[in-house]
Amino acid sequence: MNGYAAILKIRMKTLLQYRAAALAGITTQLFWGLIQVMILRAFYLGSSAAEPISLSQTITFIWIGQALLQLLPWNIDKEIEAQVRSGNVAYELLRPLHLYGLWYARSFAMRSIPTLLRCLPIFLLGGWFFGLMAPISWQAGVLFGFSTLLALLLSSAMTTLVIVSLFWTISGEGIQRLLPHITVLFSGMIVPLPLFPTWMQPFLNVQPFRAVMDIPCRLYTGVIPSSEGLYYLLFQLAWILFFMIIGQWLLKKAVRQFVIQGG
Repeated sequence: MNGYAAILKIRMKTLLQYRAAALAGITTQLFWGLIQVMILRAFYLGSSAAEPISLSQTITFIWIGQALLQLLPWNIDKEIEAQVRSGNVAYELLRPLHLYGLWYARSFAMRSIPTLLRCLPIFLLGGWFFGLMAPISWQAGVLFGFSTLLALLLSSAMTTLVIVSLFWTISGEGIQRLLPHITVLFSGMIVPLPLFPTWMQPFLNVQPFRAVMDIPCRLYTGVIPSSEGLYYLLFQLAWILFFMIIGQWLLKKAVRQFVIQGG
């Protein structure tokens, strides 16, 4: 366990060096967040039908999404990708560490540190100037914290699974090009999931990407009552276990058939 903790600590320290990138990201996310808010505000003002969530809740969804943007599993660690492509991943197999645990620790650092660098400024600016409301209650705030932590664990498991898939692809570009579009759509990042058509809701309510962004947002705003929070936390936990089990099983299968040409 100490080995994984050491790798996680080193990787986190490395990623903390990218403060200028975080500042640029904050500026970009504030810009796109304002565009989304203006579009959805116009949508609400032009609609006479009753909407499933209020305008203030929708605006809060947008800003939470921008604050937690780096949680989305839409890219992977480029160093690991290069190792798999070149065959240097064989050196990782010689380490006295489980390869899945090693990659999961790196994925966790990759998802957590950029999020930490960006989320607090966006929460503060969104709350002061751009309509981000406070949690509906202290219970909602606590549930939001737990749900965000589970979203981080789930996103790391998804990222690790994509890394494992590189063993079966020539370049890995196909999955990586599709993943951002699937992730931002089904997580509720572009349009909050409650605003999708009614006929899509049964599917949207069970797919795993909602557990990364949609569930924390709903708990924060009270769309999901605090009394139902435990069920949704267990929903997130179930998807975490699913992706971890599938990822480790596929990695074990991949290592058995792994062949390196040359020397």
